[in-house]
Amino acid sequence: MYLPMNDAKIRLYVDAPLGQGQTVPLNRDQAHYLFGVMRQAVGGAVLLFNGLDGEWRAEISEAGKRGGVLTCVAQTAPLRMPPDLWLLFAPIKKARTDFIVEKAAEMGAARIVPVMTEFTNAGRVQHERLQAHAVEAAEQCGGTYVPQVTEAQKLGRLLDQWNPARRILFCDEALAGDPPDLPVQAGPWAILIGPEGGFSEGERKRLRGLDIAHPVALGPRILRADTAAVAAMTLWQRALGDW
Repeated sequence: MYLPMNDAKIRLYVDAPLGQGQTVPLNRDQAHYLFGVMRQAVGGAVLLFNGLDGEWRAEISEAGKRGGVLTCVAQTAPLRMPPDLWLLFAPIKKARTDFIVEKAAEMGAARIVPVMTEFTNAGRVQHERLQAHAVEAAEQCGGTYVPQVTEAQKLGRLLDQWNPARRILFCDEALAGDPPDLPVQAGPWAILIGPEGGFSEGERKRLRGLDIAHPVALGPRILRADTAAVAAMTLWQRALGDW
């Protein structure tokens, strides 16, 4: 049995076990947010999740400028796992890369993988910042699971080590204008989005030579990379996901 949210309006991701009577210490940033920004006090209610134990209603038992303690009272939702879907994308400009990660977390990606392609035109990928964006997205959209954002990997090396049990929805901009040909085979999947300059001919040839790769068009126009990520996830979730 799960209790409703009641008066708890704030959700926090915490790196701590959650359970009946479990106490959860707050770090300095979390304490500043709760007590300095949101003006919460002892006795206030907060919703907590850690990606493992579902969502819990907790009460503030200690409050201070540099820390605090929350106590779990009751579980309000079980852990809801997303479909077994990875999003592979070539990083682009900072704000638009942040957007891709946020939307992927909201839309139900289980893992987010930045990939470096031949035409990728982006600087160093700040892994910790992107993971923080995934956490914030889960906090805001009511999710109880936070997808892992991996370190950036070269596309060729990733394909060298690819598990053939996971099929790839290869979003090929060269197919723009063709009718959508959505997959019908359930199971583990990954969506692959290219960079602003598109895939190279060598990359496209290799992907098209893979039995597990399913080339697909995303409509009559060539989409920007961030738009393509949202469009592809929408199509996949509608056809094979949990929508």
